[in-house]
Amino acid sequence: MDAYPAIAPYDSGHLDVGDGHALYWEQSGNPDGVPVLYLHGGPGAGTTPYYRRFFDPAFWRIVLFDQRGCGRSTPAAATEANTTWHLVEDIERLRRHLGIESWLTFGGSWGSTLALAYGEAHPRRCLGFVLRGVFLFTRAEIDWFVRGMGTFFPEAERRLLAPLSPAERADPLAAYQRRLMDPDPAVHAPAAFAWCAYEEACSRLRPPAPRGNGARPLLAALAMARIETHYMVNRGFLEEGQLLAGLPAVRHLPAVIVQGRYDVICPIRAADALAQAWPRAELHVVPDAGHAALEPGIRAGLVAATERMKARLHRPDGKTEIAPAPTGDPML
Repeated sequence: MDAYPAIAPYDSGHLDVGDGHALYWEQSGNPDGVPVLYLHGGPGAGTTPYYRRFFDPAFWRIVLFDQRGCGRSTPAAATEANTTWHLVEDIERLRRHLGIESWLTFGGSWGSTLALAYGEAHPRRCLGFVLRGVFLFTRAEIDWFVRGMGTFFPEAERRLLAPLSPAERADPLAAYQRRLMDPDPAVHAPAAFAWCAYEEACSRLRPPAPRGNGARPLLAALAMARIETHYMVNRGFLEEGQLLAGLPAVRHLPAVIVQGRYDVICPIRAADALAQAWPRAELHVVPDAGHAALEPGIRAGLVAATERMKARLHRPDGKTEIAPAPTGDPML
């Protein structure tokens, strides 16, 4: 199956999580179904209605939310009190607010990072994981994003570097972050559009033609670019190698990893390393795909992954099947 039909939410709202932030959230599908949490990418990208379509609406209680600073959450494009660990605790606040005991955690790209960080901090709240385009937020992955993707997309790299001075090109990430944090729209707007265009150009096996700035609203572009560079400069607010080191907390849980063979943004090495360290993880490599979730092979692979997870979790008595957490797990 390519994707389920479009559906509308049956419930939505904004949750005050403190620090001046209020998160947009929504629920769709079956109110009595098995809960699944969708974690969007970026960081800073926000959710779209299409993301509901990865899940069988008769089986899943589908929860989407926009992380701090993006989508319909407020304030827009804000980096204050916006770290991985703020988001991990936001997820817990949302879970309690919705009265959910535990849920399947689904995340792609940055969403895979956040899913792992959340799962390792709160393993008893996770039924399992569906991950796409794995990003472990190591120094090598950040450097690749900024300096390596031009190996395959040199024209996109030239467009990214073109607005920078020769001195700034020695550290494009820092240069873009300075521009994106500038309050003057004449400074931050061109930087936001250029940063987003770079990522979009490298996201697909068959990249689209460059789009004009009007293709993405300024506030959405600014949120994506500003928050993404904020996290990259701060190395995801993670210690080097932290997510793999913390994997014992969730190794008892099932996972399905969907990875494009030619994913340039999140190369397959990270997904392979994660699968090798996780006995209950299945790695499914899509041979003719890049990074984007809506490429045909990735899209179909994600729907198939939720179906496999549905079969694992379903029991005739209507309860969910979950392996017990290891005794004495220090993360519990």
